[in-house]
Amino acid sequence: MAILPILCYPDPRLHKVARPVQAVDDRIRTLVADMLATMYDAHGIGLAATQVDVHERLVVIDVSEERDQPLVLINPELVWTSAEKHLNEEGCLSVPGIYDGVERFDAVHVRALDAQGQSRVVEADGLLAVCIQHEMDHLMGKVFVEYLSPLKRNRIKTKMVKQQREARG
Repeated sequence: MAILPILCYPDPRLHKVARPVQAVDDRIRTLVADMLATMYDAHGIGLAATQVDVHERLVVIDVSEERDQPLVLINPELVWTSAEKHLNEEGCLSVPGIYDGVERFDAVHVRALDAQGQSRVVEADGLLAVCIQHEMDHLMGKVFVEYLSPLKRNRIKTKMVKQQREARG
């Protein structure tokens, strides 16, 4: 398993819309393993393929305390959302160190393929529901900071560009 480089906002590749996975084969299973290793290494709870510059509809998530319950969603689609929404504090591996409130559905049902290519419906609420919605946004080329005001978004963009410049030396 490889640790993959994670794209950082405002990298334009984060805004590419992911295409459907055509086949759940060894290439996809290797990508799943690499994405899980990358997510765990970065201490994240979710990672979309878009964030590692692979523009296919694939998400990995693990919101468990023990970090031992990985969830793989290939070609996910929302099939139901609750009427209720809440403001949740969110962060993102592509926007390190930045946290802010985003309104999300309290509960969702999502249909997707698992790592074996089997179709399943995941019923989620709480943190898992928030994480699924956040990661599915990445597949549509949307980063959570885009829900914030233009002023906040521009401040975050400036901060991220400065951090990236400093990191490069």
